[in-house]
Amino acid sequence: MIIHAVFFYTFSIVAIFSSVMVLASKNTVHSVFFLILDFISISCLFIMIGAEFLGMMMLIVYVGAVAVLFLFVVMMLNVAQQKNEWFASTKSSTHIPFGLLFSIIIFFELIIVVGGWKYKENVSNSLSLDIISETTNTHSIGNVLYTEYIHLFQLSGMILLVSMIGAIVLTFRKRSGIKRQSYFKQISRERNEGVELVDVKNKEGIKIDD
Repeated sequence: MIIHAVFFYTFSIVAIFSSVMVLASKNTVHSVFFLILDFISISCLFIMIGAEFLGMMMLIVYVGAVAVLFLFVVMMLNVAQQKNEWFASTKSSTHIPFGLLFSIIIFFELIIVVGGWKYKENVSNSLSLDIISETTNTHSIGNVLYTEYIHLFQLSGMILLVSMIGAIVLTFRKRSGIKRQSYFKQISRERNEGVELVDVKNKEGIKIDD
């Protein structure tokens, strides 16, 4: 129990310190590295309390995909060399009011969530449920996710698909001077369009461009 408590407080201190450094660090790349450290510490805490599914999802999804994607985007955009013109510039910027507005909305949503759990009637009933030791957490989450919440699961997949298509459309740029392949033109091509018989005269060539 002493070793468990030592590891728990160690990971907790590392998680709090890294989360503070994400906001306090002036270098954007360093902030992403501290964010990765924060995710790893939180996943270790999840594993220590018995929620191994959430811990592995934190490692696979957030550390292995999201945080690495953030790091690649930051390094590609070279944000560290860009000047912070929101406060130093004389021009009015619309980013700060919108950022403050969304931050206030998210803050009130968190308050509503915490208050809802505090005054929810089913919390006491859920705490008194019998836990079957033979069933793992992954099996229990999958049983609930793919039965009772299957429509919400499919809806979240559709939202991710729409966001992926939107990102492709927003970042797509047409460039001139590049040969492009037309799949529909290739599929719809007939035999007479692909093969042409030419009567070549003796000791004379043909022009391919004709």
